[in-house]
Amino acid sequence: MSKKIYIIRHGQTDFNLKGIVQGSGVDSSLNEKGMAQAEAFFQSYKHVVFDKIYTSALKRTHESVDLFLRAGIPCESLSGLNEISWGNKEGKKITPEEDSYYHWMLNQWQLGNTCERIEGGESPNDVAQRQEIELKHIMSQTHENTILICMHGRAMRILLCRLLNYPLRSMDMFEHENLCLYLLEHTGSMFVVKKHNDTTHLKGLKVSAEVLDSIIMP
Repeated sequence: MSKKIYIIRHGQTDFNLKGIVQGSGVDSSLNEKGMAQAEAFFQSYKHVVFDKIYTSALKRTHESVDLFLRAGIPCESLSGLNEISWGNKEGKKITPEEDSYYHWMLNQWQLGNTCERIEGGESPNDVAQRQEIELKHIMSQTHENTILICMHGRAMRILLCRLLNYPLRSMDMFEHENLCLYLLEHTGSMFVVKKHNDTTHLKGLKVSAEVLDSIIMP
């Protein structure tokens, strides 16, 4: 079975811009730059014949692929693709104290302690378990040869580890930016990375007022 999977992170939100923790418990919208990034990706990849689009259940992923949905591409929202829960850190600005705790937790994960949870939140193992259900569903759709998945930074890192058979402690090797692209091809036995944190579609980013209006208005 061959399959091409385009995986993108959602476009920028004001929470991204202001350094506020989002996670699965904050359902924020794209800001103006995020909408421009969404249009730029659409203009670069609208020629690709996607059989299906998958998003998380959070609206920033829906808004990032809205122009594809308007073109009639079927879409399915899967809550298992939601961002990791950052627990009681969500909705708060990163202070030096919070940043120190965050980096301590990242270090624990890099040491292989991926069962460790942010206070009140999820561990990478928790996220991987819920993603496993969604992966089985996605991969079972044998008639879908080319798909687009829009999700979130930490969740994307975990998903890439699962797809490429890396241990979760290696997830930080997968760098990401808002509206970056990872392109994977399944050869029948394994996935091969064709594009890695690719943002060439965002060069010279411009967006028209008409497109902004069309994304903002229902």
